[in-house]
Amino acid sequence: MSSHDHTPHLTILLSTFNGARFLDAQLQSFCAQSFSNWTLYWRDDGSNDESVAIMRRFAAVQPAGRVRESPGSGPHLGASPSFLTLLAEADASESTDMVAFADQDDVWLTNKLRDAVDNIVKGGERPALYCARQYLVDEQLQGARLSVVRDCVPGFPACLTQNVANGNTLVMNRAAARIVASMGQPEGTVHDWWSYITVAACGGEIIFDQRPTVLYRLHKNNLIGSARPLPARALAAMKRGPAIFMTMMRRHAEALAVHQARLAPPARRDLACIRGALNGGMMARIKALRCPGFRRRTLLENILFAYWFVTDSLPPAEFAPIEAARAEN
Repeated sequence: MSSHDHTPHLTILLSTFNGARFLDAQLQSFCAQSFSNWTLYWRDDGSNDESVAIMRRFAAVQPAGRVRESPGSGPHLGASPSFLTLLAEADASESTDMVAFADQDDVWLTNKLRDAVDNIVKGGERPALYCARQYLVDEQLQGARLSVVRDCVPGFPACLTQNVANGNTLVMNRAAARIVASMGQPEGTVHDWWSYITVAACGGEIIFDQRPTVLYRLHKNNLIGSARPLPARALAAMKRGPAIFMTMMRRHAEALAVHQARLAPPARRDLACIRGALNGGMMARIKALRCPGFRRRTLLENILFAYWFVTDSLPPAEFAPIEAARAEN
């Protein structure tokens, strides 16, 4: 964005995969946005339902050029690689000032993009990532309840312990999108968490809006998210144990270390401390826990996190393949 009197152009990034059941409602919510200077850029991730046909029908009734299909549409990559492919392709477009991730089965509230744009523009040219709360709803968009209040301070190194950037609410300016697009991705990560980590580590601004912007549809085929109450989810996390959580912390930390020259000085210092602790003994772990902001959201979460962090004994060479980095979002 070159100036505050310039209306930003926003690119919506949508990866579809067997989403025909809910896709029309999401597409119509794009059209209902109070902020109208957007383009939809999409790729299909190997659907075998009507998703592609729905997208192409939608494109046919929109103004020319408003809906564009990725040239790499079709092969199955998985959700996060698909989104990050779209992000890299959007970054190549000189007309893009901001990008927004969109999930195929949600419904956006009418002010979603306007709220994000207004918040990001306030920060000027600095890399910025915006995210917000959601209304959690059932398959019929009923029973709305607000997602949890994020009363923690987002940023680095808190981002290594927990993801607060819900992907279906996430919007980045061009500077932030370029950071994410240029830093690759560790195995098993999810695109929203990795975006949050990289932007925060590179000194970008993390904006968390306590207002909800999305109807987050919870159903049995959700890739990320759960309709279970918090106590049940907490119990499930305890049963899973620390392996997934600590494996992803190691992977995220090592992936950042490859680009440490690009990190903000405080993040570079904290990362060195945390990596040293992960490869060191109990005293190094305890010292790392004193890093300002190296915390999760609640007291109970922090007790469990501290125990897992101090007692973790997984050597770096034994990073096990994992299926669900999202389990600790």
